Amino acid sequence: MNKRNYIVGIDVGTAEIRVGLGEPRPDGTVNIVGLGLSPSDGVRKGVIVDLEKTVEAIASAVEEAERMAGFKIDSAYVGLKGMNLELVNNRGVVAVTSEDREIREDDVERVMQAARVVALPMDREIVDIIPREYIVDGFEGIRDPVGMLGVRLEVDALVVSSLITSLHNMLRCINRAGISINGIVLQAMANSEVCLSPDERDLGVFLVDIGSGTTELALFQHGKLEKLAVVPVGGDHITTDLAAGLRINYHTAEELKKEHGSALPNQADSEPKIEIKTVGSNELRLVSERELTSFIEPRVQEIFQIAKEEMIKMGWPYLPPAGVVLHGGVSSMKGIVEVARQFFESDQVRLAKFDVVGVQNPVYSTVVGLLHYVQRYQPRMFVQERSKPTKKKGPGFWQRLKDWMTDIID
Repeated sequence: MNKRNYIVGIDVGTAEIRVGLGEPRPDGTVNIVGLGLSPSDGVRKGVIVDLEKTVEAIASAVEEAERMAGFKIDSAYVGLKGMNLELVNNRGVVAVTSEDREIREDDVERVMQAARVVALPMDREIVDIIPREYIVDGFEGIRDPVGMLGVRLEVDALVVSSLITSLHNMLRCINRAGISINGIVLQAMANSEVCLSPDERDLGVFLVDIGSGTTELALFQHGKLEKLAVVPVGGDHITTDLAAGLRINYHTAEELKKEHGSALPNQADSEPKIEIKTVGSNELRLVSERELTSFIEPRVQEIFQIAKEEMIKMGWPYLPPAGVVLHGGVSSMKGIVEVARQFFESDQVRLAKFDVVGVQNPVYSTVVGLLHYVQRYQPRMFVQERSKPTKKKGPGFWQRLKDWMTDIID
């Protein structure tokens, strides 16, 4: 594979860091040729809390993808998700400058730059601008205006901003791992590439990504991302409940959740046959899957309750026509789809289907979606480099001499 043609994506998650490397195909898809995975000990709730551990984890995942692909990675696109994101609707307007009134790429670039003019607090920075629709001379609903004739070009865009500190801490970790950043992609957009069908995005659907530290709700309607919310509850809370309730360490509770966890008591075995060792004791005792479920089910119900409250805030007291699509590590737990259907009182709840050639493990779905999004839209880098403070020069020799003479005369 020609090294110049590859696309690399990095997904910095709370539990794991994933790296994907792919080669674009002429049909618009991506051929996955390298994958890397590393535990993420330096991230909590989508925010970096330990730079050194995060750098090591990123470097480890990158090295694994490099070994699989057969060459060195030097640049990548980064997925962005977390509690510090905000979305603002804004419009940009420009006049078409060509004499024949044909809209060209530079006109689209200028109108996107016009959409960047939005008032933001000093501690926030624009990371992405997502065009929802273009408007040519008052005609709405245009997805690609290039080649059309018009006098006035407008864009209805979604401006994504993030807290400067958390954003640049993540970018610094990636740079210190030896990777330059080509662009930043909203993870909800990346996930929608592999989790949602065009019909679902048109009708209206909630993509609920239940991760380790956070749960993200993305509302898609009319083919566009309408609203986004992130709440600080996820799979780590289930693990913590298991650890406290069974008096076992966190890592043991995490393994129990993955291997034997179920959100639905009716699907859990009541026979005690799972061996555990409690903290402070060397004796083994047996627990049943149903006992594990007694700690898991209340927390899953709480996650859906918080999700429902966020949906109501977005203006949806009931589910949209295409319902809910569950995504993320916790969504693979047994019985969670049935619990969601009971909670939302609807059959329009399904698990995201991940079917990409060359990738079987759904944990890579976000980074694979990131590669497909980059191939399709070619996002740009909006984040500005942090300028270094310049030292103020002192007065020169002639200025000092002039000041000295002035003092003598005075």
